[in-house]
Amino acid sequence: MTELKGGITRDGEGIEGIEWNILGQRYFPKADCDAAFAFETNSDPGQFVPVHVHPTQDEFILVQEGELHLKLDGEWSVARAGDLVRMPRGVPHGYFNKSDKPARALFWVSPAGRLRALFEGLHGLTDTVEVVRLSAEHDVDFLPPDANE
Repeated sequence: MTELKGGITRDGEGIEGIEWNILGQRYFPKADCDAAFAFETNSDPGQFVPVHVHPTQDEFILVQEGELHLKLDGEWSVARAGDLVRMPRGVPHGYFNKSDKPARALFWVSPAGRLRALFEGLHGLTDTVEVVRLSAEHDVDFLPPDANE
């Protein structure tokens, strides 16, 4: 069992000094325990995470800078700085930076599940077929590409 450790994770840093490169996006883990896993993403214009499902985790996004286009349960919307996005477990969702400016957001899932282990495995990986396979092994299921339209 992993319990939450108290403290501060500084701006622009990850816990334990960790930074991951996941398909070109910078991810910083911010907190990790059995109950939740939090991470910051930095998405340049044009970057995205395709529509996928977490069957066992609720997920949240607090947009800190910029804006993200979201596809949540088949519907498109836009979240801007200060907005909180709620994505219940089992509901398909994806996010896309369709703007011409970078976006930064704090994400968290509850319970933590195997998401940190997934990100550790995805770090530096460029083969998208392997990304999808590894994700499925860690309880994140990507939908076919037409789900992103």
